[in-house]
Amino acid sequence: MTTQADADLAFGTFFHQMDALFRVEQMFECLSDFAKILGHPLVAYSASTYVHNPLRKSGSKLQTMSNYPAAWQEHCLKEGYDRLGPIVASRSQSLPLRWDEVYADPKTTDRERRIFDDAKNFGLKAGVTVPLRGQGGFFSTMSFVQKEANGLKDFEINYLQFAAWLFHLKIVNTFDCNDERPSLTAREKECLSWVAEGKSSWDISGILGISANTINYHIKNAMRKLKTGNRIVAVLRAARFGLIEV
Repeated sequence: MTTQADADLAFGTFFHQMDALFRVEQMFECLSDFAKILGHPLVAYSASTYVHNPLRKSGSKLQTMSNYPAAWQEHCLKEGYDRLGPIVASRSQSLPLRWDEVYADPKTTDRERRIFDDAKNFGLKAGVTVPLRGQGGFFSTMSFVQKEANGLKDFEINYLQFAAWLFHLKIVNTFDCNDERPSLTAREKECLSWVAEGKSSWDISGILGISANTINYHIKNAMRKLKTGNRIVAVLRAARFGLIEV
């Protein structure tokens, strides 16, 4: 059973780990590991349609990521359940939605209840969905799911909500940019590519045979062109524009 102290420590670790990650799969794995500590090993993120997918060709969208059982995902596809239901994307409130409370809500439709019933048969016993509202009325959702209905404490919901927002904002702020594609020099791209490998300026200076000050000069120029003061975000945006491989 997770205690408040356990949750405090786990969230602190999660927060610092996320700051150093730039690959979508890594960020989702980190989020899933944190949720598992809080007793929710199954996670699904459904992005609003305006969030670009950095892993695919230009113009495609990042819509759904999850570690839900493959059988459930296939069932959702077969039955036409939107966004790997039950995700309750149609609800208007901004607070986390407990699945058991939604099921008992008189406003819940018979079809929605059928989705919840089906989910239980596939091992999604209980959960909470966090609405993540964005600009223009678009919003995403993050669902955290238990394999056994063990209850959910208020502090656990709070931390799951914080984690969902941290993941969502990092995705949106990094990839949902409509700026024109900047022009980087070959050396700027090279330096950012090494940053993407987790190398420091000192490391890169040894690899390229030039001073760390020169490395910092190129990275700062790239950051300025990519309109960010953070080298990790610069890597993410450079990858988004197809300027470097990550």
